[in-house]
Amino acid sequence: TDGTNLYVADWDNNKIRKIVISSGAVTTFAGPPAGTTTASDTDNATASNARFDRPAGVTTDGTNLYVTDFGNNKIRKIVISSGEVTTLAGPPAGTKTAGDTDSDTPSNARFNGPFGITTDGVNLYVSDVGTHKIRKVVISSGAVTTLAGPPAGTTTAGSTDNATASNARFYNPAGVATDGTNLYVTDYRNNKIRKIVISSGAVTTFAGPPAGTT
Repeated sequence: TDGTNLYVADWDNNKIRKIVISSGAVTTFAGPPAGTTTASDTDNATASNARFDRPAGVTTDGTNLYVTDFGNNKIRKIVISSGEVTTLAGPPAGTKTAGDTDSDTPSNARFNGPFGITTDGVNLYVSDVGTHKIRKVVISSGAVTTLAGPPAGTTTAGSTDNATASNARFYNPAGVATDGTNLYVTDYRNNKIRKIVISSGAVTTFAGPPAGTT
């Protein structure tokens, strides 16, 4: 939300919907026009010409929306004022190669089923389901790094708390939220809520069965 509207990732309709909070009025903000649901991978300055493939999460910094485009394995940016859609990080428009690559060059970074997303206004934090880790995307540059979970190039799942972020393990992390200091992650297959200290990457189990049990 931006305080006035809600923005919803409409998974099976392959679009982003807008709901006016005061009235509940619903419109299609970006993606195929109402009544059509064509999935694809198209950036476009005209919002109705842009295409997504199972968008999952959405967050905002007040100026732009940032969407985890699950089926396209990338992070999309939508300018709220115009609806223009671009690819912020991940394989270039027209390609959807999955992978596990950190890179300062956003088009060289790879995700595998990005799902949850949140922001502190400077960075995006993404739960990358298929790689079992939490990724960080710098909004200003699109640079992608692994914040917590197995190092880039490895995707080992597990249920391990650790003060060293690269030694922590998740199993299909899904939702993610922040209070500005910590991230809170729904660790789907581990049946627990994990906490990540943003400044250090330290991972602990916040609620649910203790680390090592699921």
